[in-house]
Amino acid sequence: MCLRPFRAAGPRLDVEKIADRAIFHNYGHGGSGWSLSWGSANLVVSKAATLGERRIAVLGCGIIGLTSALTAQRTGMDVTIYTKDLLPHTRSVRANGSWTPDSRIALTQQAGPAFAPLWEQMARYSWATYRTYLGLPANPIEFIDEYWLYDTAHRPEETPLDPFKPTFATTGRPQQNAEFAHYEERIADITPHLQNIPSSQCPFGVTSARVVPRMIYNFGAFGQLLLSEFFQAGGRIVMKELHTPSDFGSIPEKVIINCPGYAARDWMKDDTLIPVRGQTAWLPPDMSHRYGLYYRGASMLSKSDGIMIQAVNLEHQGEVGSVGNSFEHPDRAESERAIKVFADLFTHSRKVEG
Repeated sequence: MCLRPFRAAGPRLDVEKIADRAIFHNYGHGGSGWSLSWGSANLVVSKAATLGERRIAVLGCGIIGLTSALTAQRTGMDVTIYTKDLLPHTRSVRANGSWTPDSRIALTQQAGPAFAPLWEQMARYSWATYRTYLGLPANPIEFIDEYWLYDTAHRPEETPLDPFKPTFATTGRPQQNAEFAHYEERIADITPHLQNIPSSQCPFGVTSARVVPRMIYNFGAFGQLLLSEFFQAGGRIVMKELHTPSDFGSIPEKVIINCPGYAARDWMKDDTLIPVRGQTAWLPPDMSHRYGLYYRGASMLSKSDGIMIQAVNLEHQGEVGSVGNSFEHPDRAESERAIKVFADLFTHSRKVEG
């Protein structure tokens, strides 16, 4: 189970003074934390570097905190991470783990036109950085084919914004799928595109299908690699839990990069953070079948960590589904429904082949 930390205006990347410390915020990336992590870190570290402090602190050891720490080290900074949990026990490793740079990243109206080029800058930097990890032992980063399957020849189109229905502006919560911002066309020149598969060549027995090479992150291998890089560069980790903003004063470093993820809603009292619940289930890995599927509102991703099954849109609510839901305990029934989607698909596929 993961809670994606969504902010209508996009991630928080500003700086403020608290307890005589310069706090550079880096949180609220929705479902795009892994994908935008390097680009977001580059933006925040560049701002922090202008203060000229060599010793800095990073709060949090999820993917945003860890990439921020490594980025700071690469600029010559001496970095200490203060965290309640190490990466394997953070919400980051409960995520899907694939390239989704504009997944619930912001709402178009609330983010405004200035956010689009900022998003593009983060996405391009992240994409380029992730590619440097391709081909390494244990495949920390790799590409696999992801198939999008449909039961009809006509794929659903997004419903435009209805001015007569509630919106975030009137309720404080996203109410329509059309409110969510989509920016991937801004990087269409560097990322693979979905391609149609002729029905005669589709191996899954559905009416129509598309396929795209998808970048994925194998959490175990990639997390271990990042932690090793951090320690080899002289990084330190101090186990520490913060409870109020005044606790920033207990950190000896004067410059702090704040990467708490969804935890910022509680301990920083940041009610701009809206939880988006994500239910994932993990099955044993199968290295002979390395691909991803999206079908009938469920997602399957075969990784070296295991086969990840996610109930993405079983209720056909689109991106507004699970927004505002902070229930963080596993729902076995929901996972079983998602698994059954693929069990039925594979049963049908065998019948078609036979």
